[in-house]
Amino acid sequence: MRKVLLPTIIFIATILLVLRLFYLQVIDDTLKLKSDNNAIKIAYDYPERGYIYDRNGKLLVANQPSYDIMVIPKDVKDIDVDEFCSLLKITKEDYDKKIAKAKVYSPRLPSVFLSQLNKKEYAAFQEVQRNFTGFYIQKRALRDYQVAFGANVFGFITQVNDKIIQKNKYYNSGDLIGRQGVEESYEDFLRGVKGVKYIQKDKYNRDIGSYKEGRFDTIAVQGSDINLSIDAELQKYGEELMVNKRGGIVAIEPKTGEILALVTAPSYDPAILVGRQRSKNYTTLYKDSIAKPLYDRGLLAEYTPGSPFKILTGLVALQEGAIDENFSVNCHHGFSYAPGRFMKCHCHGGALQLHRGIYESCNTFFSTSYMRTIDKYNNPPKGVDVWSNHLKSFGLGQFMGYDLPTGKKGNLPTSKTYKKMYPGWGWSSRTIVSNAIGQGEVLMTPIQLANMIATVANRGYYYTPHIIKKIKGHAIDKKFTTKHVTTVDRKYFEPMISGLFDVYNMGTAHGLNVEGIDICGKTGTAENFAKINGKRVKLQDHSIFVAFAPKDNPKIAIAVFVENGYWGARWAGPITSLMIEKYIKRKITRTDLEKRMLEGSLQSEYNKYYANPIVDTLIKSKIDGPAKPLEIKPEVKVVKPQIKVRDTSGN
Repeated sequence: MRKVLLPTIIFIATILLVLRLFYLQVIDDTLKLKSDNNAIKIAYDYPERGYIYDRNGKLLVANQPSYDIMVIPKDVKDIDVDEFCSLLKITKEDYDKKIAKAKVYSPRLPSVFLSQLNKKEYAAFQEVQRNFTGFYIQKRALRDYQVAFGANVFGFITQVNDKIIQKNKYYNSGDLIGRQGVEESYEDFLRGVKGVKYIQKDKYNRDIGSYKEGRFDTIAVQGSDINLSIDAELQKYGEELMVNKRGGIVAIEPKTGEILALVTAPSYDPAILVGRQRSKNYTTLYKDSIAKPLYDRGLLAEYTPGSPFKILTGLVALQEGAIDENFSVNCHHGFSYAPGRFMKCHCHGGALQLHRGIYESCNTFFSTSYMRTIDKYNNPPKGVDVWSNHLKSFGLGQFMGYDLPTGKKGNLPTSKTYKKMYPGWGWSSRTIVSNAIGQGEVLMTPIQLANMIATVANRGYYYTPHIIKKIKGHAIDKKFTTKHVTTVDRKYFEPMISGLFDVYNMGTAHGLNVEGIDICGKTGTAENFAKINGKRVKLQDHSIFVAFAPKDNPKIAIAVFVENGYWGARWAGPITSLMIEKYIKRKITRTDLEKRMLEGSLQSEYNKYYANPIVDTLIKSKIDGPAKPLEIKPEVKVVKPQIKVRDTSGN
């Protein structure tokens, strides 16, 4: 038995191997298609990308035809290179470089020689294409923007690189892929499915018909249309209000988490990233290292939140029982919390409770509330971690999980933060009290600020912000319909909202109200420091505002951040009121505010150190005197003042 076992196994294995080879080489023709087969040409039929609409069905992004000249290097023989270059308006040097690059990719496979010809260029080449063997036209679809706004929302499409081709076998050289914005996030839905045709060739490399009568051919499937949650009119209006300013606007529908507007300023017309000039225009935008038009400030910019953070300070203090609605603090326009240390305050002074503390934005009240919260546990590290965990439930200090490909998580300090900052030193709530007014180690992005105020509008819950509303033929991700509940009880939100409502009636936003709309909001000002030639310099403060409306059954929550905008009610406040009225009423009655915001400019503030921000030309250092290049780097953290903490906001 043992003598025949091994030969039997070898015999059976040999038979199976022969049968498998016979199947693959004779019966199954797909290997011929997958191999580099000289007798078969693969032709792709590229589908149109899915159209993009806004929440109301307004068409935002469509398609237009584009034509690429493809080359198969091994087939390029005996052509008149001079005539070819003259026709396409390229130099002989360009021709040699493109052919060399194509050979590196593959001598036998097609790659893009010249992309995105217009109809006129395509027609001229098509007439003489027969004279240039090895070259052919590949039709594709480029984006056709119906609007001149929303560039940061849409993103753009560009050719795949070698890294993408190696990683994802769907793509070939010359294919287009979405980058940034929803084009990247929803690429798998928008791109559709390429059609493939296998064409038999004779020994003279002439097409002789479909391979196997088209048995393996597939048809192109158009990409899925999508509806964004963006309100096109609100987005456009927000971008108009932010002309000649820098910053971000994020508006959210509180009850769904749908993003109504996502504005970054400065921005650009998305159409400039289409066509033969796309690469040149992108390079210009990319090299603008001052205005940073490709930098989405609504998602990426991390700022100290300033006075809007007092909302969270108060809510956590209420939840922890450190204060109640009737808790009173006596403010003498400042707060001494240790010998030699003093926090200035701009409120009207006297005895304040929570309600007045909110609408007058009293530093003393919220600093006291914060320290009582930390000190409750007689253990600063534990107190800070309890406070930090409450804030995490509002989405702070973490990536929020929204459906856009870029973002920052901000910064939320814990006991580990301060143990590292103050090694071997007995820090306490007094050491870190500037957190109370949003001037400490806390950093937030505008979308986190918007989500925070949306959570307050909902009285303690939120849905992950998202920009998709509908995908044709598909369901949206379930995580966008999952409710997140904070660790602060619902009952504590009502007294806070009452105070936010009176911010407009008798507080720091008095005069910014809109007739017929009950708005709840909070002004804010964040101190702004930068390093100039290695020195820490205070620049003009940032203007911040958060709000929601109406007070009951809110339809919009919004955060506005204007860089170097002085104080909250000067720029961010009016923009907030106008955005709310535009969305709810669909018209503007506060034309006084509108005129001031549309005509107003902060360019003189931004240009203090720069002769021409577009080309990054520096002319003067106000610190070091003579003209020379400066290196300006916004600080990641605000350095803790050791003598006093001050709030210059007036908010």
